[in-house]
Amino acid sequence: MRITWRLVLGFLAVSVLALLAALARPSWPQGRGATGPTSLTVGKGTERCTLHAATPREAARRARPGDTVCFDGDLSRQRLVITRGGSRERPITYAGGGDAVDGITVEADDVIVDGFRSVRPEAPGIELAGHRVTVRNNTVIGPRGGDGDGIRFFGDDLTIAHNTVRDTDNSRGRHADCMQTFASDAPPSHRVRIENNRCEDIDNMCLMAEGPNDGEGEGHGTTGDFTIRGNHCETLRASQALMFEDVRNATITGNEFAAPTHHAIGLAYHSTGARVDGNTLHPGIRYEVGIDASSRPGYRGPEPGGLP
Repeated sequence: MRITWRLVLGFLAVSVLALLAALARPSWPQGRGATGPTSLTVGKGTERCTLHAATPREAARRARPGDTVCFDGDLSRQRLVITRGGSRERPITYAGGGDAVDGITVEADDVIVDGFRSVRPEAPGIELAGHRVTVRNNTVIGPRGGDGDGIRFFGDDLTIAHNTVRDTDNSRGRHADCMQTFASDAPPSHRVRIENNRCEDIDNMCLMAEGPNDGEGEGHGTTGDFTIRGNHCETLRASQALMFEDVRNATITGNEFAAPTHHAIGLAYHSTGARVDGNTLHPGIRYEVGIDASSRPGYRGPEPGGLP
């Protein structure tokens, strides 16, 4: 077939029209009978936002079970206080996408907190009190004031995963742990999963867990069923990296203890039923497990090297 300039120009015109039609298509998901955009938009990370809010107060007023809340306002100078939760089947997700906040407080059940960053927040950098709460993919650097802790947690069915806590400070008499729980002025905690977190440049312990019968608690109930797995732990000044007092049935597996503490794990005050396996120890650690006589029942793991 003989190609002419008229044919070439016609082909180009059709191509341009097709391109313009494609660009004009709506970017929202199209379903049967769809006539416009849905309320679902892409957030700053990979999460899907179903609700945009300028402030935590607005989110508390408007969020409903199953929502993923993304914040449009600047929260870098205020603490993110979460008081609105979802339901067991439909938690509310608060998605940071890397946004800066001046610390986080969770006072609700059925909540997921994902992807916020806090630099030099008031300690504890993250404090959660509730049931069925997940805190994941957050960063806390240099918590200051108080006792200097990175994360404190209280409640049942908690998940703390893929977070980074860095640079806690023991000065002025603090005991600045990466993570801590206790049962002196709070109820005991149960079914806690602490997995794949990084505790870096921590002055005190990576985890201090105290139950209600450790001599300082309220003496009511039990704390137990903790899973500590796949965490990186660098503690600089404490004798041990993990300490359990009156915490039943702790499973401690696959963690990396990256600093030369006296021993890696302490079990005391009836911290029975512990299982320890597959951890990696810095060569400067003298022994992996220190245990007292009251915590021996049900223990499974390497031969303890001494007292906690």
